[in-house]
Amino acid sequence: MSAFERQESLVVTLHSEREGAGPRIVLLHGFGQTGRCWGPLAPTLARDHEVVRLDAPGHGGSGGIAADLPTTGRLAAEAGGRAVYLGYSMGARMALHVAAEAREAVRALVLVGGTPGIDDPAERAERHAADLAQARRIRDDGVDAFVARWLAMPMFAGLPPEGRFEDERRRNSAEGLATSLELAGTGAQRPLWGQLPAIEAPVLVVAGADDQRYAAIARRTADAIGANARSALVQGAGHSAHLEQPDRFAALLLPWLAEVTAAHGT
Repeated sequence: MSAFERQESLVVTLHSEREGAGPRIVLLHGFGQTGRCWGPLAPTLARDHEVVRLDAPGHGGSGGIAADLPTTGRLAAEAGGRAVYLGYSMGARMALHVAAEAREAVRALVLVGGTPGIDDPAERAERHAADLAQARRIRDDGVDAFVARWLAMPMFAGLPPEGRFEDERRRNSAEGLATSLELAGTGAQRPLWGQLPAIEAPVLVVAGADDQRYAAIARRTADAIGANARSALVQGAGHSAHLEQPDRFAALLLPWLAEVTAAHGT
């Protein structure tokens, strides 16, 4: 029996931290972060929401949990309950799997800089090979070297110093991050494009206007979901739109959340 199969046989719960009161919103962070890497967005939301910040499998307080994306979707739904699920990058992919695995838990979805998957098999296989190589390097070099290398990537060039969360990222373990990549990296993800029209909850799909690749994916994702989805771009932001331009991101998100609450209740 593999380590993953042993983990699946146990009852596990994702680590969560909670604040605020009101309609619940569950935050799912990006790869290499933790649930404490949301910057000013979490306290802004906590003014009139119950905010649940989850640590993804292999990260933070959930560092000992190994899970693929469908399992992560179920674990997140169990930890978060019925809520709006807001995910960034890896967390957006996880939020889509909450909708796929436990749609009754989803009041609404907010997807930031995420993808439903790579639909071209050759491209997906190439990405999976790159993810596996990255996982080996994380194990070999350690977390400090990974954090420095990861944040030096051009896609994170727009992060302000307070949005880098270098110390918080270093709380992660090499084994946890490597296992996360192997099981839940973009290359390991089964594409969900064909399942998007089945999402009936309201969906807001967001990307930074300067992140051309994910801006195009955001538009395609919203179009594939249908009339209940809306795409929006954060001006002056790249991949980490909510950290690079937190005020502009909140100006898009908060009216949409108020609209969802008014239309669908808590």
